[in-house]
Amino acid sequence: MTPSLSVPSIPATQVTRRTATFPFVALPTRPDCVPVEVSLVARLSHGSGTQLFHDALARQRAHSRFVDELDEPSAKLGGSDFSRGDATALYSFGVGRGGHPFHRHAGHRVFTAISGSGGSQLRFSSATPQEIEADPASFVRALRHVDVPPDCIFTVRFSGETWHQFAPLEPGSLHPAFFALSTHTNELGGQLSDELRLQVLQDKGDIPSLTQLLPQAVIDLLKTSPVERRQVPTTQLSLGDRPGGLMEAACKHYRSAAGHLRGMLARVRVRPGFISEPSPAAVLEQSELPAHSLLRAELNDRTIHHQDRFSTIVPTAALGVPAEADAAGLLAGLLGSFLAHRHHGVSLLMGFRNLVVRPFKLRTSPLACPVSSLLSEASGSVFAGRYPVHSYRVSEDGRTAQVILGADDRHLVFRSCVEAACLPGGRVEFSLSTRVACKNLFGRVYMALISAAHRKYIAPRLLRVAVESMLRH
Repeated sequence: MTPSLSVPSIPATQVTRRTATFPFVALPTRPDCVPVEVSLVARLSHGSGTQLFHDALARQRAHSRFVDELDEPSAKLGGSDFSRGDATALYSFGVGRGGHPFHRHAGHRVFTAISGSGGSQLRFSSATPQEIEADPASFVRALRHVDVPPDCIFTVRFSGETWHQFAPLEPGSLHPAFFALSTHTNELGGQLSDELRLQVLQDKGDIPSLTQLLPQAVIDLLKTSPVERRQVPTTQLSLGDRPGGLMEAACKHYRSAAGHLRGMLARVRVRPGFISEPSPAAVLEQSELPAHSLLRAELNDRTIHHQDRFSTIVPTAALGVPAEADAAGLLAGLLGSFLAHRHHGVSLLMGFRNLVVRPFKLRTSPLACPVSSLLSEASGSVFAGRYPVHSYRVSEDGRTAQVILGADDRHLVFRSCVEAACLPGGRVEFSLSTRVACKNLFGRVYMALISAAHRKYIAPRLLRVAVESMLRH
């Protein structure tokens, strides 16, 4: 026999009050559990909720820890680290226009969300498994709803033992319910099986594995006797517009229309994200050449019109070599990296430069001048069996290695020194130094035009990209 539903009717009118702070509700649950707390924080521009949902969901799908189960696509953005005493975890998740099934979690949950442009309905039931086993209808009698308006930032906090379901505010809505960032305050919270506990300790937990669906008896009850929304006690939160008023209805209509348009644009135009951070091979400029530099002996019979030196220091461990590394081997790796991993912007500049100077019959190369002679035919010394150089030196202890590169052109002569020096503490310094002597007036004009670009852009980026490529490989 199917149990009958006995749900208290709610009055036709709601008691509405103003607040100068965040609209907030705390729904009582059980004496031993924290209440369900929902706070409305801010309202966003018309249609932005649905736009954000589709934009964020596209990024979420590309995440390495993306999971799409239980109508709640999610990604684990930050895992637990129990070895350091951190039991928290951070997830993103979305609830689409179809909502998701009622479920609960073992642990406590806190999330911040942005509602879709049709609004969201949050449904909670504090019925215990024991109460449900004795009477499945107890789940329905414990139901409470919270309505969140469209395009709003809101927060939710509740006990892991609380059954919950999230859906769009209006049945049949074409807008998603919301997109959220969820904090699991203790990934081991609640009663977990031994298998699931081990999975969490290994940081292999996810939202689906930590989810418990409704007992079948309640699912069958809800199918045979669907709950009407008007039967469930509902709290309506709002910002700016009084719930049930004409302005609220007009605003909902406008936000829904704007959401459809902005959501469509978000689905067809996913904008990329960017990460700008300090380079692992930060390059610094030095004002003087070190006393041991081979470049000090170059072009001394001419007037020097340009000189610079750039260097970067990285741990040998990051290069995958022991602290007592071989400088010659590191230098060979750097020279190979200059050839194999070219900076895109520098390559574009060199292409433009080659077009401009070709009528003047100047030397051209796809590589920037400091290292362009690496592509020349070997006519003298060869370093590491493959790199044509003017000269090279490896210190007796093998801790320093350097080569001289360069070429003579119609307007100038340049020499570059590329060096690898093993430092104490398991570090290595890579450096690139350049000297230029002009042959004529055209050479001096040429250097005046390119000197700043060479010093501020070309040389430091050449070195940084080559070293970073070594770090990645």
